[in-house]
Amino acid sequence: MAKQPSTIYVCQNCGHQARKWSGKCPDCNEFNTFVEERFRPTAQVIGKSSSSIGTRFGSNAFRETKPISYADIESQDDARTSSGIEEFDRVLGGGIVAGSLVLIGGSPGIGKSTIVIQMADKLSQSNAKVLYVSGEESERQIKMRGERLGLNAENLFLLPETNLENILAETERLKPDFVIVDSIQTVFSEKIESAPGSVSQVREVAGQFMMFAKQTATPVFLVGHVTKEGSIAGPKTLEHIVDTVLYFEGDRHHNHRIIRATKNRFGAANEIGIFEMTNAGLTPVANPSEVFLQERPEGASGSVVTVCMEGTRPMLVEIQALVSGTKFGTGRRMAQGFDYNRTSLLIAVLEKKLGFQLAGDDVFVNIAGGLQIDEPAADLGVIAAIASSYRNLQIPPDTAVFGEVGLTGEIRGVLQAQSRAREAQTLGFKRLILPMSNKTGLEKLLGIRVTGVRNLDEAMSELF
Repeated sequence: MAKQPSTIYVCQNCGHQARKWSGKCPDCNEFNTFVEERFRPTAQVIGKSSSSIGTRFGSNAFRETKPISYADIESQDDARTSSGIEEFDRVLGGGIVAGSLVLIGGSPGIGKSTIVIQMADKLSQSNAKVLYVSGEESERQIKMRGERLGLNAENLFLLPETNLENILAETERLKPDFVIVDSIQTVFSEKIESAPGSVSQVREVAGQFMMFAKQTATPVFLVGHVTKEGSIAGPKTLEHIVDTVLYFEGDRHHNHRIIRATKNRFGAANEIGIFEMTNAGLTPVANPSEVFLQERPEGASGSVVTVCMEGTRPMLVEIQALVSGTKFGTGRRMAQGFDYNRTSLLIAVLEKKLGFQLAGDDVFVNIAGGLQIDEPAADLGVIAAIASSYRNLQIPPDTAVFGEVGLTGEIRGVLQAQSRAREAQTLGFKRLILPMSNKTGLEKLLGIRVTGVRNLDEAMSELF
């Protein structure tokens, strides 16, 4: 029998294993991602019993699983617990589901620890027992942050521990209703000889917490670090293991923070919650459209309001554009908050279909407020803002637009047009320009005039 190698090399990006070090991973094609780890074969387990499962975790708290008839399972429609933060419940799909595993990621200092300790305070006030496991801060540091935020959580228990086996032993003793782990990259298992934060450790720790959550029906929240590219640090399988993945977005120059659900097994994906960072922590923003439009300039060209859908929520945002002559032969293209390649495509459509001469001009597009927009319904707004700045003509401030623009200049219909129109009506807009295919059924909206357009020529005629 061949002797097993004592060490292996594991890609820290995708988890690919190799016996020899390589500068480039053959699976994900990333460079310099292989890290040496100790190899130890997993012990073979024959059969399954509750005692063997309990021995694995150091307890007999886990029940033996057996097949259950679908008809015998109780309905889970009302099996959600409110976190006490309305915007956070919206992102989760209506509340916390029993036995769910939620991963929260974001850049350093953006507010991950703040939102989870605020949630822990709200849950403890409802007589729920919360265990806060911290691998980066001591209990005194967490207490200082809680006092600064004005928290008075009596049923919140702090555990500064990084050993997975010790954490699971404390959960068996305390039997908490909710578990928060900050952060998963600092927790390690004694069964794995690699360093904390490595692919093997993160995969093992996440798998153990997943089994704990499912077997005991205890919701577990994992706080994760992000890489310089903005993705969750560790193997990509981490996002596949958990039930919900939440990303914190925001600019350090703005007070607003956005929590976006990129994966949610219990609700709509791409749902967002908007918060404002204050001295009292993260405060939910009830009407984000008013926040993004409150500093909109009056009488300025290159500005237009468009209606976007973020998950199930319609939002009005301001799109700004600036077209100016360049001192170089070729104009620059820059987009902030909007896809750069999509911006270049829309500029090409303007040049081809409307005869705009933009090759010698710099074109800058910005989504005001630091929001990121990635849906096609904002195409008409981007084109209207660029045309307004190019012609130096103001778009009426009480006009909102939305629609997808095709390569031949046609205006295509978008989803949930009625929700978008009602949001514009609620905020007092008097006119709405949208695709002709979406106009049906919107003529009865009171206080707002709905105009349908088929192509860019009709849109420009209505706007100017």
